[in-house]
Amino acid sequence: MKNAFVFPGQGSQYPGMGKNYYDNSAFAKKLFEQANEQLGFRISDIMFSGTEEALRETNISQPAVFLHSIIAFKSVEGIRPDMVAGHSLGEFSALVANGTLSFEDALQLVSLRAEAMRKACIATPSTMAAVLGLEAPVVEAVCSEVQSESGEVVVPANYNHPSQLVISGSLKGVELASIRLKEAGAKKTVPLLVSGAFHSPLMEPAREEFKIAIEKINFHQPTAHIYQNVVAKAVFDREEIKQNLIDQLTGAVKWTQSVQAMITDGATRFVEIGPGKVLQGLILKIDKSVTVEGVN
Repeated sequence: MKNAFVFPGQGSQYPGMGKNYYDNSAFAKKLFEQANEQLGFRISDIMFSGTEEALRETNISQPAVFLHSIIAFKSVEGIRPDMVAGHSLGEFSALVANGTLSFEDALQLVSLRAEAMRKACIATPSTMAAVLGLEAPVVEAVCSEVQSESGEVVVPANYNHPSQLVISGSLKGVELASIRLKEAGAKKTVPLLVSGAFHSPLMEPAREEFKIAIEKINFHQPTAHIYQNVVAKAVFDREEIKQNLIDQLTGAVKWTQSVQAMITDGATRFVEIGPGKVLQGLILKIDKSVTVEGVN
């Protein structure tokens, strides 16, 4: 039996997140305070008593989910991962879990990435929408047609499970694609409460900014393979890991394919570590034969 540790991304945040750790663990309290100092503001206060709206801000939600995930990971005793993966932002938590990045360096990258993405969202109003009940090839074809015909940006961004994809792009592009996808048989399309078109070409300014920053960070030799979003396969080479993190900003999160690859490589037990239970639900919709549990 192989253990796969998986880490959630943006969207898993909630008011009060992490407070139980802060109140009951001296180690967790120390890590929270370290993050507060490094970030230059008290993110713990926003996590514990901030509103849902405040926590949705990209430059808050991303470091908040990362911090909660790492503290939860540090609380796990008795088992170590044979492989790791993270959903979008969750890749940074996964890279701390397998020793590739230090907590401090990962937090620095998460904070910079979030701010770069926030600026890209402000520069170009854009959005995302979930598509339910259509297979990936149909969604891909519709997005391609809309882009060709309209000149608007719209691409598949998250392959969450076989019957749920998320599309991302310009406001008009996502609107046109949503109409076309319903005509193609989608059960429904659901606009997401996000600030912009993550994992689309509209994040190119953020990608360029992040690329400069990541080159200054020291990547260590991993202790376990990471299954990265943009390639959906086991990666062990440090330079390849770094490039995949850069490409992830404009590339799709191939979560379905990544989970399938981990199962092919022997994963039978998936442990979601961090706030919420989203990934556990997605994994069971990909393959009901595996065991899932959570540490949150």
